[in-house]
Amino acid sequence: MTETIAYFCCVVAFAGFGYKLIQARHTQPLRRMWFLSGFGMCIAGGIMLLTPAMENAVGVEEPVGSLLNLAADLLKIGAMAFAVAFAHSLKVGEGERIGWHALVSWTVVAAEIALFVLSDSHRVGEHTAAGPGGLGWFVAYNVLFLVYGLISLLTFSIVFARFARHADPGPLRTGLWLLVGGGVAALGWTFWDVDDIYILATTGEVNAGEETVSSILAALSVGLAGAGATLSVWGPALATPFRLIGTYRTYRRIEPLWTALREAVPEIALDPGPGMPGGVEFALYRRVIEIRDGHLALRPYFDPDVPPVAEAEARKAKIPESRVPATVEAAALAAALVASAAGRRYAPDDEVPATYLDEPDIATEAAWLVEVTRAWRRSTVVGRVRDRARETLAA
Repeated sequence: MTETIAYFCCVVAFAGFGYKLIQARHTQPLRRMWFLSGFGMCIAGGIMLLTPAMENAVGVEEPVGSLLNLAADLLKIGAMAFAVAFAHSLKVGEGERIGWHALVSWTVVAAEIALFVLSDSHRVGEHTAAGPGGLGWFVAYNVLFLVYGLISLLTFSIVFARFARHADPGPLRTGLWLLVGGGVAALGWTFWDVDDIYILATTGEVNAGEETVSSILAALSVGLAGAGATLSVWGPALATPFRLIGTYRTYRRIEPLWTALREAVPEIALDPGPGMPGGVEFALYRRVIEIRDGHLALRPYFDPDVPPVAEAEARKAKIPESRVPATVEAAALAAALVASAAGRRYAPDDEVPATYLDEPDIATEAAWLVEVTRAWRRSTVVGRVRDRARETLAA
């Protein structure tokens, strides 16, 4: 099963990165996409070389078995080098040279080949063992691979996490976070070699193939990186379902506030019939409008003294600044509902201003109502204001 998943991710990576390179000729910097594609393709190649099917196809007799392991490791180093090159090109620009990084990467490749030769490592069944007197060289070979990999992939993940944090919500930000996920999975894949180094140092040999967890992490890295790099290809097809799911989630999140207003002002709700005629987006639109109508119907019952008191209590309770306006709105509405139930008016209808956003779109107002509903349900400040209004009106 693991091998099947690994092969599937490799095929997807090769196809996705290949298509991205073709597409990038007209839409994105080609050199930068070569770096990203190199990252995915090298990891995919490294996985494929160490699968049982590949070993059965080419054999593991010497020197083929040893060269297969060396080639797989060099492809992994290439993946790490491409990852850092891509991240560096984003920082310094498409046309800037990255010669220092290329020099370091080629030095590591040369050192790895030299250490591999000096270790005289060879295949022994499903394991790779160091030759006579070569254990130290073989350990150094694995340690260099581990250190270079961890530094490179950590750099890649940090750079893209910074870009993702500052990107606007949308496909670009999602793609960047997918790339970060690919880098983190690759970090785990590389760090998995720590136990191999310990086993090698104590027994003189190490497993020649990929372990199950290592293969899963590598396949996950390829899958996430490929998904992030090719999001512009398949992302639009998923945009509509995700948008509808988000719309339905918003529709349900503002339901408690809508229910309270409907109970106080039943005429705001029209009978929509069974299900959601017009779809979930139209249902959310109706719900927002009905909440607004309920708010307008309750305007005479809003106590003008409540908002400043609620704001002072919200700050005293150390509610985050971004949530203070929604908390004040929820508290004022809670007191207005209590006043409405008691028949206590504070002003004529035409003298009470509406407190909604100025000409908002439905998405903006729905997001605001989600914040108001959260405060309505959870804030202790709103609860205290409601209780105080009941005591005052009862007296």
